[in-house]
Amino acid sequence: MPGGVVYVLSAQPFDTTKVKMQTFPSLYRNFSHCFAVSCRTGGLRSLYKGTSPALVSSITETSVLFLSYGRCQDLVRFLCGVDQGAELSDLQKASAGSLASIFSATAITPTEMLKCRLQAVHEMEATGKIAAGHRSTMWTLTRSVVKERGPLGLFTVLCSTIVREIPGYFCFFGAYELCRSTFAQYMKTGKDGIGMFPLILSGGIGGVCLWSVTFPIDCVKSRIQVYALAGRQEGFIKTFRAIIRQEVEKPAVQISMKK
Repeated sequence: MPGGVVYVLSAQPFDTTKVKMQTFPSLYRNFSHCFAVSCRTGGLRSLYKGTSPALVSSITETSVLFLSYGRCQDLVRFLCGVDQGAELSDLQKASAGSLASIFSATAITPTEMLKCRLQAVHEMEATGKIAAGHRSTMWTLTRSVVKERGPLGLFTVLCSTIVREIPGYFCFFGAYELCRSTFAQYMKTGKDGIGMFPLILSGGIGGVCLWSVTFPIDCVKSRIQVYALAGRQEGFIKTFRAIIRQEVEKPAVQISMKK
């Protein structure tokens, strides 16, 4: 739990900038421009919008993920015909982590949606997608969503979140365990004896692999969640195609015409 709190407090400004750029790419040139404009218009405090649901999401995800990870390891042992308690291979652990992510994705979907909406409220107001002047908090947004769509409205883009997490955590746990195995082999010790720095490095490499695979899916998910605040509830495939058509193919054609 303390690790999750430290992670959110240190990473929240960067996550807020990411969500702003994902949902309103036409407003910002790059990361530094988005960061600077956000600080200038709303102060550093604006970069911590959505911190409350982010904290709840981080704590919930970590708890559910690693609780499920142990149970999913047992399921993988059963499916692979491995004795209970036997050490799994790195690939089998990656598969267990991928299965466990289904449960964590279900648990974090409501708070992820609230977090993304709070982070992009300023842009929604500036572009006229929602009326300006409303006081948006975690609780007001929750009441608004439940009133308009019922409790299931909090699980908007659950499928998209699961689609993001399954390959993401396969890559995370796979890279993490592979790095630990590599360090253990090099240091001629067990995985648990590789020391703090190799362990941190293994987790960092796992995180890079996770986001490298899931970032496009995360972009689509954030777009759906935020735009639903303005009543534009579109599916994953439709949103994905719109991004490709309007923000990938169209700029490429414009550049080609200029040449």
